[in-house]
Amino acid sequence: MIKKDIIVIGMGPAGMAVSAMGSAMGLNVLAIEKHKIGGECLNVGCIPSKALLKAAEANNIAKNLQLYGIKADLYERGKDPMATVREKISGINNKKFMKVFEKVDLVIGKGDAHFLDDRVVEVDGKKYSAKAIYIATGTQPFIPPISGLADVPKLTNVNLFELEKMPERLTIIGGGAIGTEMAQAFSRLGTKVNLVHQDAHLIPLGDAEAGKYLEDCLVNEGIGVFNSEKISKVEYKDGVIFTHTDQRILESDEILVATGRKPVLEPLKLDNAKINYTPKGIIVDEYGRTNKKNIYAIGDCNGHNLFSHAAMHQGMLSLMHFVSPVNMPKLKRSNYVVPWSVFTKPEVAQVGLTEKEAQAKGLKYQVVKKEYKSYGRTVADGHPEGFIKIITNKRGTVYGASIVGDAASELIHEWTMAIQYKKSMFDIMMMMHSFPSLSMLNKMVAEDWMMKVMDSDFIKKGIKLFT
Repeated sequence: MIKKDIIVIGMGPAGMAVSAMGSAMGLNVLAIEKHKIGGECLNVGCIPSKALLKAAEANNIAKNLQLYGIKADLYERGKDPMATVREKISGINNKKFMKVFEKVDLVIGKGDAHFLDDRVVEVDGKKYSAKAIYIATGTQPFIPPISGLADVPKLTNVNLFELEKMPERLTIIGGGAIGTEMAQAFSRLGTKVNLVHQDAHLIPLGDAEAGKYLEDCLVNEGIGVFNSEKISKVEYKDGVIFTHTDQRILESDEILVATGRKPVLEPLKLDNAKINYTPKGIIVDEYGRTNKKNIYAIGDCNGHNLFSHAAMHQGMLSLMHFVSPVNMPKLKRSNYVVPWSVFTKPEVAQVGLTEKEAQAKGLKYQVVKKEYKSYGRTVADGHPEGFIKIITNKRGTVYGASIVGDAASELIHEWTMAIQYKKSMFDIMMMMHSFPSLSMLNKMVAEDWMMKVMDSDFIKKGIKLFT
C-alpha cells in the first residue's frame, strides 16, 4: 500500500488545479490520468476548438479581402487544417507546461483508477490510500437515443480533431456552444453546414434574444439553422448520412453530435466505496464533498456548472476546504456566480439571470440594452454587430447580463464582479473606463439606466426645487 496526502483521479481543469496547488502547499500528491494531462478541455475540447475557430476566421478574412480584389491565400480544399490544430495542442503540452506538476507523483496512461473501498484506490495493479481523494473524471459526449444513430459513423469532440480533411457537407446535432462554434468554423473553411436543434433557440442556456441574434449571423454566413426540430432517425447509405427530422431530410458526408455531456462514473466502481451518485453526477455538498467526507468530487463529474473555469474554481475551493481547520462559509460553491461564453463571431456571453429566468422568479425588473452600433469604436473596428442587455431594477441591482458581440467574453467579467460583490449600475457608471475601450460599452449601458431613472416627474421636480 502506497500512502499519500492527496490522490487526484483525472487531470482535467479540476484535477490540475488540485494537483498544482496541493503540491505547491507541500502536500504529497498522486495524480492519476488515463489519457493525457489537460483532459478533454485542453486536448479535444475548448482549446483545439479555439484554434480551429482562429483558422476559420483567418480564412474568412482572406475570402472577404478577395471580394475587394486584394490578393489573399485561402484554405485549399483537401488540405488538413486540423494538422495545425494538433500541432498547436502538441506545442502546449511541452516541458514548460508540465513544470507546474514536477512535484506531483504522476500516473499517466496506465488505465482507469477505481475504488476498492472508501480509503483505497487501485490503478495498474497498485494500491494507494490518502487523507483526501479527489474525483475529477469529467464528462464524455452524450449520444442521444435516436434511431439509427448508434450505427452511423459519427463525430464528437473526442474524434473531431482527428479529421484529415474537411467534409463537403456536415450535419450538426445540437445548438449549444460546441454545435454553434463548429458550425461557424467548418462553414468558414468551405463546408456546407446544417445545424438541427430541438430547442427553440440557439444556446438554450442563455438569453433567447442573444440566441436569435447569433442565429441570424450564422444564417447570413450560409449555415442552415433548424430550431425546434426533432430528429426521428439517422441512416447511412452509400457513404451518405441521412438525418430525418419531423420537417426535412438532411444529407451529409459527416455528422457531428453535440447534444450535451454525461459524467464518467462507471470505471470508478463507486459502489465499492459506497459513494452516492445519480446519472447526472456524483452527489456533493457545497464544499464538493461526497457522502464520504474524505472524498471530494469536483468539476463536471458532479453535474454542477459544466464549464472548465467552474471546474478549476471548484478544485481550488475544495482543496482550500480540505486544508482549513474549520468549515469556511466563503468556500461554498454557491457563493460564486458563474459566467460563460461562446466563442463564435460574434461572441455570446452570459452571467446571472436571463430575462426569462427573471420573469419566472417574479422579479420586478427592467431591461437596459445598448447596441454595439451606437458606439464609435465598434463601428470603426468594423464590428458593429451585437448588444449588451442588462437585467436590473430601479435601484440598479444587477440580476444578469447577456452580451452578443465583439469581445463579449471579456466584457462579461465586469458584470460578474458586479453580481458577485453586489455592485450596482450606479457603481458601474461612476467607475472611469478608458476611452475608447470596448469596456466603455459597459459604462454606457449603465448611463442609459441612469437616464431612465432620471426620467421621472418626481425627480425632475426635486432637481428644480434644489437648483
